[in-house]
Amino acid sequence: MHLQSTEENLREKIKELTCLYDISKTISKSNSINIQTFYDIIVSTKNAWRYSTECVVELHIKDYHLSTSEIMELSVFQSSTIIVNKTNYGHIKVHYPSKKYNLSDFSDDEQKLLDTIAIEIGNYVDKYQTLERKAALRQTIERMERLSLLGEMTAGIAHELNTPLGNILGFAELIKEQNSDPEIGADISIIINSVIYSREIVKKLMFFSCEMPQKLELQELKPIIVFALSFLKSNFQKKSIRHELVFKNDNIMAKVDSVQITQVLFNLLINAIYASPEKSIIKIIVDDDDANLYLKIEDNGTGVPDSIKEKIFEPFFSTKPVNYGCGLGLSVVHGIIKNHNGEITLQNNFPSGSIFTIRIPVIVPATYSMPAGNASENVAPFNGVALLFIMSTL
Repeated sequence: MHLQSTEENLREKIKELTCLYDISKTISKSNSINIQTFYDIIVSTKNAWRYSTECVVELHIKDYHLSTSEIMELSVFQSSTIIVNKTNYGHIKVHYPSKKYNLSDFSDDEQKLLDTIAIEIGNYVDKYQTLERKAALRQTIERMERLSLLGEMTAGIAHELNTPLGNILGFAELIKEQNSDPEIGADISIIINSVIYSREIVKKLMFFSCEMPQKLELQELKPIIVFALSFLKSNFQKKSIRHELVFKNDNIMAKVDSVQITQVLFNLLINAIYASPEKSIIKIIVDDDDANLYLKIEDNGTGVPDSIKEKIFEPFFSTKPVNYGCGLGLSVVHGIIKNHNGEITLQNNFPSGSIFTIRIPVIVPATYSMPAGNASENVAPFNGVALLFIMSTL
């Protein structure tokens, strides 16, 4: 009898070692986290248990829930927790039907084996999660390098194009003034409009390549936003769109570049007007807390499909028709907000439309009082040169 027990124990040890070897081989062959690898692991686990023909192995982790066969309604089981990066990631269980077996039919060695298998699964998941994070980081670095190179290239291109475009525009306008032939006048108008459109792209390229200096000053937000809305009054009227401005605190202040923030407002509001149906409402909501100010622009337009949400801030990406936009508006907006140490996010509006939310850190001194007089007079959003730049980039 003792001899039989020894032989049986030896067979079980061989099954355990074979199981660990098969799992190790399965994991080494895998080049990613996939369901086939997990299935092969639970099959190898099943074969290692004493009553393998009647046991069911179940694996439940974050993105997968599978078993070697259908799990019986009433069962007794052994279980082991799978840990990935010091957090509970799931578990692996071995079931026996409770009508025929009880917990004493499991051995301590089988529990130790199950714990080892759980560790192997955890290491397998952790390894490829680490590789995926490294790959994502590498892609981010490569993208930043490409954008940096693109910025240098666009700055050079913009400088080189500015002078000839200015000459073409100047001479075209001069010829138009001296021309009396209507047909020639129409052709010259096409030339002038094409040059103006080209200069708009050049201006945005210069802004995109960070050629515009930033001047951060502590100031109220309300005058800047009110001016932007008044400047775009005709744009709203063309589609009979109303705007609703809500300030949770009329005296919200932040250290911002008023020219750049105005550029952000223009781009976002013009996009909202473009996407919104006639006679709709665009809401601008401004709020703050101890650390940040929040600016939301809500429209009831067509919205942004989930498939392109990650692309809308990329340079030169546009859903507008040819000659209507160059795809730099939201890229410029993203760059400005980032340079203010803030962030911009997009979410769906209900039942339709988009909500762009801007968060910018608030920097408020211990004591501050506005100079006497009207706030809108004391806080001028921009000077004439800045206004000319903003107009030329719309």
